[in-house]
Amino acid sequence: MEKTTDLDDPQRRRTHLLRKIKDFTRSIVGDLVGGRSPEISINKYRNYCTNSDGNCFCSCNLVYGKEVLALRTQCQVHRIDVLLKVLAIVQQLLQENRHASKRDIYYMYPSVFREQSIVDRAINEICIILECSRHNLNVVSVANGLVMGWIKFSEVGDRFDCISSPNSPHPVPVHVEEVSDIFTIAQYILIVEKESVFQRLANDQFCSTNHCIVITGRGYPDISTRRFLRVLVEKLNIPVYCLVDCDPYGFDILTTYRFGSMQMAYDAKYLRLPEICWLGAFISDSEKYSLPSQCLLPLTIEDKKKAEAMVHRCYLHSEEPQWRSELELMLEKGVKFEIEALSVYSLSFLTEEYLPSKIRGTRRLPGSQVQPVNWYAH
Repeated sequence: MEKTTDLDDPQRRRTHLLRKIKDFTRSIVGDLVGGRSPEISINKYRNYCTNSDGNCFCSCNLVYGKEVLALRTQCQVHRIDVLLKVLAIVQQLLQENRHASKRDIYYMYPSVFREQSIVDRAINEICIILECSRHNLNVVSVANGLVMGWIKFSEVGDRFDCISSPNSPHPVPVHVEEVSDIFTIAQYILIVEKESVFQRLANDQFCSTNHCIVITGRGYPDISTRRFLRVLVEKLNIPVYCLVDCDPYGFDILTTYRFGSMQMAYDAKYLRLPEICWLGAFISDSEKYSLPSQCLLPLTIEDKKKAEAMVHRCYLHSEEPQWRSELELMLEKGVKFEIEALSVYSLSFLTEEYLPSKIRGTRRLPGSQVQPVNWYAH
């Protein structure tokens, strides 16, 4: 079956989706006219499980089950009602070639939808039913991410020139599929977890002395930020590094970039970054850089629960065992620290010492073989 995401021409994609929406609604109407109770089958996907013996296929974009919605309970009746209302809105967006945010959609029927998360679930279910990505539905989100550095690009006719002021932040584009005319002389992409670290790099003029592109999702990255990164990696073919706090939440954000999120597992192929190289911060950095004890914080009960759950994820056993070892070491030591702790030596230690040494450690030496891309650098 031809997947909507793989259709290159936007008009063909819209026509293809509108035909599928028509077929879907026609089958439901046919059931009702024939006196049958309609059933909606929704495939289930996952990007990890806790089966550590390697006998799983979570990373292969395979269906692992189905959920069937029917008019049997009031809860399922409401879910079908919501799904059909959101589908009608999507149909109108595609017919008129207009875009709307998830929040726009919520406010069209707030008394029916009740809360935003119900709309979000319906949009994901529609993507699965129609076999497409969310952007194919003309449903967009306000991008939360920021970008700076040595890059220029166009988005829907607007030109964004980060190069003219490489240490000034620009918003990540919302209409990522409309990004074109990308120009860069960057040698690599650097992802940083937090806006505070992004601002530290900007204040230290990091991009003036390092030909790179710096991006932050400001915490857990939204779809626009992850999709923009996926497009850049595919188009530019340059290394991509990631810097996160040395704590379970930083680690989880790292895995979201690398493997995708469970909620969007059906679309992970277009959002994940298998090429990502983890620069730090590692728990072993606390000893390597002799961080004072007051910079180290004890793991909370919540931290430990989160780390213990993550350490069993199948992809850490099959694809990134060294990452798992670092997480296990964090649990063993029982401590964590923020990237900003490196400022104990000087405000510019991160940009002048830590990051340059980490990035140099990943570079290929002349005459040596190409290093694998899915690894982290001490």
